[in-house]
Amino acid sequence: MTGGTRTGIGWDSHRLTPGAPLILGGVTLTHPDGLGLDGHSDADVLTHAVIDALLGAAGLGDIGEHFPDTDEAFRGADSLALLRESVVRAAAVGWRPVHIDTTVMMERPKLKEHRAVMRSRLAAAVGLEDGEVNIKASTGEGIGFVGREEGVAALAVVTVTPVA
Repeated sequence: MTGGTRTGIGWDSHRLTPGAPLILGGVTLTHPDGLGLDGHSDADVLTHAVIDALLGAAGLGDIGEHFPDTDEAFRGADSLALLRESVVRAAAVGWRPVHIDTTVMMERPKLKEHRAVMRSRLAAAVGLEDGEVNIKASTGEGIGFVGREEGVAALAVVTVTPVA
């Protein structure tokens, strides 16, 4: 481990599909058309982006290396549990998260009324205060896979410092 601070970036996307759960930041949402996210685990794109950013900041590769979608042990996995395990792995190599900033890209449903709970769940999973986690939302303005409501994407930046 070298340096006092590192930053990692993470990005994830999953296809929207009928009948699947729509989980973001550990919170189950209701899509007005009954759509949810398709994936090997719970397909929580927000939490997956945070995991990738944390692993990247700690120099530990990416989510696929630690929790591969080819491993049945992770089928339907709770992404917040995977995030907690990622914090343990980062600490094992000397790093702890100190700030998380994220953006969720989706058309519907709007996230305004859910952001506080999502923020709290992510903060608790990594051992931060709610104010050290930020969640923003954006739409695709009707263009691209997000705008056509074919999928949801998320971007995360995680800052880490050495474990005290």
